Amino acid sequence: MRVLVVTAVAAEADAVSGGPGADVPAATDVLAAGVGPAAAAAGTATALALASAPYDLVVSAGIGGGFQPLAPLGSLVVADAIVAADLGAETPEGFLPVDELGFGRTVHHPPPGFAARIAGLLDAVHAPVLTVSTVTGSAARAAELTARHPRAAAEAMEGFGVAEAAAAHAVPVIEIRAVSNAVGPRDRSAWRIGPALDALRYAFQQLSPVFEESPWQTP
Repeated sequence: MRVLVVTAVAAEADAVSGGPGADVPAATDVLAAGVGPAAAAAGTATALALASAPYDLVVSAGIGGGFQPLAPLGSLVVADAIVAADLGAETPEGFLPVDELGFGRTVHHPPPGFAARIAGLLDAVHAPVLTVSTVTGSAARAAELTARHPRAAAEAMEGFGVAEAAAAHAVPVIEIRAVSNAVGPRDRSAWRIGPALDALRYAFQQLSPVFEESPWQTP
């Protein structure tokens, strides 16, 4: 299948590609589109529009925060839902997502059978991944997100943007995150970026044979 993998930064793209000299499946392209949902959406949409041949799958990939204890540091998360967690409005009664306001959507669902297969292959947590524009840095914010999304396993900043662009081009999307830090109070001394990038590299080494298969049919 022909696959577009979208990361935020070059270090993630390098991990996905396996590092210098690694063999990437010929039909897999890796793009570092920038940080945040807007950059991710713009970069993905441009790549899809300018592609010399259609893609069969888009993958949003990178490191991210894990909700504890569901997704410990160094673990992998494969999204069963890609959720725009802070797209909406604050009200006196609490947060209202944009779809409840009658505008657009806040959730994309990857192809369930394929995403579950990927999660099983990687021994990954299979649960929602939240897209946020501001990374969580307090216990109060982590508790708020957990209350609204009790099954969420990880948060990052690009997945929903990638998914919006993929949906506009009618291409299926999945999201894979390697956990580098706990969602909660910001503590850079506790971050484990190197091991998370290693986990991301491992994930795509395992997925290489899958990406070399013939294009699959979505449900």
